[in-house]
Amino acid sequence: MELVPAAHGPVIEEVDMGADSFAPTVVRATVVQASTVFYDTPATLDKAERLLAEAAGYGAQLVVFPEAFVGGYPRGSNFGVTIGNRTAKGKEEFRKYHASAIDVPGPEVDRLAAMAGKYKVYLVMGVIERDGYTLYCTVLFFDSQGCYLGKHRKVMPTALERIIWGFGDGSTIPVFETPIGKLGAAICWENRMPLLRTAMYAKGVEIYCAPTADSREIWQASMTHIALEGGCFVLSANQFCRRKDYPPSPEYVFSGTEEDLTPDSVVCAGGSVIISPSGTVLAGPNYDGEALISADLDLGEIARAKFDFDVVGHYSRPEVLSLIVRDHPTQPVTFTSTSEKTDGPHK
Repeated sequence: MELVPAAHGPVIEEVDMGADSFAPTVVRATVVQASTVFYDTPATLDKAERLLAEAAGYGAQLVVFPEAFVGGYPRGSNFGVTIGNRTAKGKEEFRKYHASAIDVPGPEVDRLAAMAGKYKVYLVMGVIERDGYTLYCTVLFFDSQGCYLGKHRKVMPTALERIIWGFGDGSTIPVFETPIGKLGAAICWENRMPLLRTAMYAKGVEIYCAPTADSREIWQASMTHIALEGGCFVLSANQFCRRKDYPPSPEYVFSGTEEDLTPDSVVCAGGSVIISPSGTVLAGPNYDGEALISADLDLGEIARAKFDFDVVGHYSRPEVLSLIVRDHPTQPVTFTSTSEKTDGPHK
């Protein structure tokens, strides 16, 4: 695994939980650029642990994995869907994809928590979450003590993703306050949703994680804009995949392009990057292969950036423009019950 160092930065310092909260603190962060072992969740978790151990060996205190790393991003597949029809082969593809997803909570979540505790890192992991027979593109958060903190479900899957993933609601847009900063995440193109970003800014996000499947160069413009707009560090992690990282045809087909691909064809070129609140690229973007991309985050940069522009503070105009976030869980079915019996006399 290639290590891509920070472009510049101070020596890594351990976080002092008892230090002056206004004193600049340096945090070593790593974004992982690597492919899933598709249809093999146990092997993917083994790979995740190897990468996490390697990142921790370089001093990482925070490690961010790509979108759908556990469970897989089904690039190129159409699951046999046309308007008004779904094929038997496509339904079988969904069955296998559903089997590769994980329950939250569940044994895979327990293993990820144990990894975070073993290597003493904060872990942000992209997964495919299974909730009954509906799947969600989800990010899980873990602290360095091995505790599961919570999750974010993608609120708006993009294009054909909507046939395989459900929609997250406002109850899973968390920002977690930790000794290394306030952590939050938005997934892929939901990063282009201004109101979602504003909700995260209002929660005080300082280290904004952006797991993605978009390897286009234009993605870098979005990441830089978010760093400047939010006055936060942006850590974007993407997979680097070749055709051979997916099952071979005819088991798995890249619709419309399969005949043009060789086993070594790059189907997702990465572009993982770390950007400071001033818009400076600290590490990446990397388009060369699987890599660990690391940078030292001087959290003092946040206050310096907010002096210029605080989007939900001194640069807001709530009497003109405001946002309401419905952050309660939404359920399709609710059962009501009472805690006391109602079929007898009351005294």
